[in-house]
Amino acid sequence: MKILVLPGDGIGPEVVEPAKNVLEACAQRFGFQVAFTEAIVGGAAIDAFRTALPDGALHLAQASDAVLLGAVGGPKWDNPRAAVRPEQALLGLRKGLGLFANLRPVRVFAELLDTAPLKADIVRDVDLVVVRELTGGLYFGKPSEQRQGPEGREGVDTLLYTEVEVARLMRIAFELARTRRKKVTSVDKANMLSSSRLWREVAHEVQRDYPDVAYEDVLVDAMAMHLLRRPRDFDVIATENMFGDILTDEASILAGSMGLLPSASLGDSRNSLGHPRGLYEPIHGSAPDIAGHNTANPLATILSVALLLRYSLGQAAAAAAIEAAVAQVLVDGYRTPDIAQPGTRQVGCREMGAAVVQCLKP
Repeated sequence: MKILVLPGDGIGPEVVEPAKNVLEACAQRFGFQVAFTEAIVGGAAIDAFRTALPDGALHLAQASDAVLLGAVGGPKWDNPRAAVRPEQALLGLRKGLGLFANLRPVRVFAELLDTAPLKADIVRDVDLVVVRELTGGLYFGKPSEQRQGPEGREGVDTLLYTEVEVARLMRIAFELARTRRKKVTSVDKANMLSSSRLWREVAHEVQRDYPDVAYEDVLVDAMAMHLLRRPRDFDVIATENMFGDILTDEASILAGSMGLLPSASLGDSRNSLGHPRGLYEPIHGSAPDIAGHNTANPLATILSVALLLRYSLGQAAAAAAIEAAVAQVLVDGYRTPDIAQPGTRQVGCREMGAAVVQCLKP
């Protein structure tokens, strides 16, 4: 099983290292083998090769069974006028691997109820997944430019979706819901946007093939409110690119920290094992302000490894073992600074990863 590791920038290398150790511990415990290759992308690649995604890195990704990514970007490369930006690595990987669906699970651990800024009664037992479309919408539509108009400077972005893009995303959402609590919530802005009216029409067409799954439409502004008022009511939330980007960052406060939330980006491409070739990464950024201090939370990256095992390697038991190990270290009181509470044991990034590995040992 070939895994490409892309540590990236900032805290990326710090959170990826314990995640690799966890994956190796699972391989030993469950009797399978993994082989790691590594490449640089993002800001590090810009410094070395003047491109965020070198051809060699993309080719390695296409030849691997799965890709584990840390984070990219940072103030050093944060120039909106720059022709080359670290985030282009993510866009290039998504395009090059045909990844169109981003799965972002949000699970609230009972031991961290007091960490979230919301009341415990609101976030208790929250367990939802946002399925975000990755390759369409405002982030990819053309034209997207600044230009000179009759009244001065103008900025334009184009929001475009095809029925094929909507249908394939919705099918992933419905199939996922069948493995969970059998409920899909489709989020759009159909009262204002033509693209959202198409989204809703196609979603209803796909829904007819899943009569066993409950379904509802919710406008995005209402969804932003519902996530904070009644998050337990939701199971699988399906939405377009920009809405999903915003809503998943909002949903991170339910868990108490971005350092707890993993993600999986999937498409139609299959790896050598016959499973989806996916890109797995924590939802947080590169956090350059804490890079090198051993204070980052590796649990989101470790939980991303669990998704990697489940979806790309077909190792469901190993995935469940990682999730149980993460839950156990929290029960045992281990906390990185972002989730530290009085009476708990504050540890660093490496120590938290080692605690998870220890829980995985037979």
